Amino acid sequence: MDADERIDGYAAAMFEVARVEGSLDEVEDELFRFARVFESNDELRNALTDEAVPAERRRGIVAELLGPKASPVTTNLVALVVSAGRARQLPAIIDKMVRRAASEHRRAVAEVRSAIPLDADQEARLANALANATGKEVEVKVIVDPSVLGGLVAQVGDTVIDGTIKTRLEQLRETIR
Repeated sequence: MDADERIDGYAAAMFEVARVEGSLDEVEDELFRFARVFESNDELRNALTDEAVPAERRRGIVAELLGPKASPVTTNLVALVVSAGRARQLPAIIDKMVRRAASEHRRAVAEVRSAIPLDADQEARLANALANATGKEVEVKVIVDPSVLGGLVAQVGDTVIDGTIKTRLEQLRETIR
């Protein structure tokens, strides 16, 4: 079994568990947020991927981190993947699971990076604008990223819409040269 098949298998299992538990939307959202924290936090990523750290301790880290903030289903799914020694693939597994959940709802997932959190009205207007641009119903997942400076960058599938101040400044810099 190659890595892609393994990722697909874990993603399918996570999806089915969340669906059967009746908490697909909640678990999918929590997993998405966890994957972004995992990707951006070197200390967490190292602790969960270090094979020298006993599996029980890695599960404990997951429980400490997610326990008070996430549903038991989410915590158990992450702990399962981590204790199976697949923590390095966790973002890929979760992203595939999120896409599968969106597909189940006949939606596309838009990963949006913003310097500040968006309120519900802003998210709804953004979802409508992206739906008009892509021709699909869009589920917006916002990641707060201060490096954006201002504006937004949205990715829906292979399409990237970059309206960030950072990109505009880089384009201006190139124009001046």
